[in-house]
Amino acid sequence: MSIDATTTIHPSAVIESGAVIGANCKIGPFCLVGPNVTLGDGVEMFSHAVVTGFTKIGPNTRIWPTASIGHQPQDLKYAGEQTYLEIGANCMLREGVTVNPGTKGGTGITRIGDNCLLMLGAHVGHDAQVGNNVVLANHASVAGHVTIGDDVIVGALSGVHQFVNVGKGAIIGGLAAVATDVIPYGMALSERANLGGLNLIGLKRRGADKAAINGLRASFSEIFEGEGTLKERAQNVRDNYGDNELVSDVVDFLLADSTRSYLLPKSNK
Repeated sequence: MSIDATTTIHPSAVIESGAVIGANCKIGPFCLVGPNVTLGDGVEMFSHAVVTGFTKIGPNTRIWPTASIGHQPQDLKYAGEQTYLEIGANCMLREGVTVNPGTKGGTGITRIGDNCLLMLGAHVGHDAQVGNNVVLANHASVAGHVTIGDDVIVGALSGVHQFVNVGKGAIIGGLAAVATDVIPYGMALSERANLGGLNLIGLKRRGADKAAINGLRASFSEIFEGEGTLKERAQNVRDNYGDNELVSDVVDFLLADSTRSYLLPKSNK
């Protein structure tokens, strides 16, 4: 066990032998840190939070009461194999958040990037890969093997089906059930989600170039309307908008291999 001298630990907290705790951490009352956990500098655990398993938490991440981080995955095939969980820096894991490590049948590791906010009761399942600056609103659930790109917002009480890919900059509305891949900068809406357009507000907030946004808007209709297959139309758009980075993100996403189909505008279903 290695605990930096600058760390403060409440007398009621349990730090199991083997844990590694960095500088200036704060471990609150009735918390548990497992024997194979590494906490980076400045991590703070409020009361009744648990971090266990082969888990690494990045610097300055904060974990609120009743969060359960690193317990065995909710997978009936899991047989106790050694798998991993990594959470990046400056994340906020609010009350009741659950995050599971990977499985032997998947990648063996679950990852959450930097600067992510997981609100009350949010869940990230085994082998999920979550990017940077992602927000999961209250009780949003990300199933196993899901990939979430950077700058994605997943609305409250929504669910992302296993093996789905959500492209960077997308937004998923509250109560949406997402069972197919969502393009970068897309906007998934309704209880059985459809592609309701582009996340233009998110792009503007992140300072995207106006001309690039206009090009993305023009390409959207060309990709999802007209003759040919979706992938054929995406390839045509690549030829016409090759110098637009936003359009390239969408086209590369659509032309990549995926085990899922793609979320489409309602009129195209």
